[in-house]
Amino acid sequence: MPPAIDAQGLCKAYGDVQALDGLSFTVEAGEFFGLLGPNGAGKTTFINTLVGLARLDSGHASVFGHDVRREYRRVRDRIGLAPQEYNVDRFFPIREVLEHKAGYHGFGPAEARERADEALRTVGIYEKRDTRFDWLSGGMKRRFMLARALVSDPDLLILDEPTAGVDVQLRHDLWDVIEEMNRAGTTILLTTHYIEEAERLCDRVAIVDEGRKVEVASPDDLTARGTDTVEIGLANPPASPPRLDADGVLAARVEDGRLVVTVRQASAVVPDLLRELDRAGHDVTDLDIRRASLEEVFVDMTRTGRAVQR
Repeated sequence: MPPAIDAQGLCKAYGDVQALDGLSFTVEAGEFFGLLGPNGAGKTTFINTLVGLARLDSGHASVFGHDVRREYRRVRDRIGLAPQEYNVDRFFPIREVLEHKAGYHGFGPAEARERADEALRTVGIYEKRDTRFDWLSGGMKRRFMLARALVSDPDLLILDEPTAGVDVQLRHDLWDVIEEMNRAGTTILLTTHYIEEAERLCDRVAIVDEGRKVEVASPDDLTARGTDTVEIGLANPPASPPRLDADGVLAARVEDGRLVVTVRQASAVVPDLLRELDRAGHDVTDLDIRRASLEEVFVDMTRTGRAVQR
């Protein structure tokens, strides 16, 4: 099976702004893939090139083997998009809006009605089927945007900041819906500023900045590249940190009577570190480990990437 998304050397400029600058990565069929980057990194432009809202200056992109330019209709029928903005016909009941959307993808009236009802039930707002979009609450509007993306039963679901501005309960409800879809075989591409969202949901993430790929890896692999902090309580804390030669120790300091050690992968370093302290005659009273977060790795990678480019 061809990859769900194959992007190679994508470039797109708007005047003097280079929105995409040689962006390349692949999303496998069935993956839950995250796209992370600061504002202006090129995430939405990338999505727009897939769904035909932006034309590439150069490079090649395909969806399930179909070229996004030459085979636009076949590509668009494979994709369900929930964009950031509310680009919805506000003058019809939401069930009719979904019926019209299903009709665009070639479904007849009866099946379009069935698909609309199923999508509304999936996101939990079927009882609002006769309500106009403008009369929905903010959370229901977000649910509706997801329902509109689902109504064509897409093979690739693209979610552009789907939980921006929603409360915690709704965020978890939407997570449950999209996780179930992914388990059923739908490939999902998610952009988000909520790092914990990517950590929980994604098999892999691409970190992009200034239209370029910084890295592609699993959240676990990325956090493993960060630094962990080990705080150690000692019975008689020294005024300055003892010499520590254990592999993986990067730095040490004494802070508020506790030994604070920065390490690579605490799980591998801590046993050697404790043995070294014991041999040096230090009595350890307690220990606390703070693992590196994906957010810290993300900030470090984008900051480092910009420094190198400059």
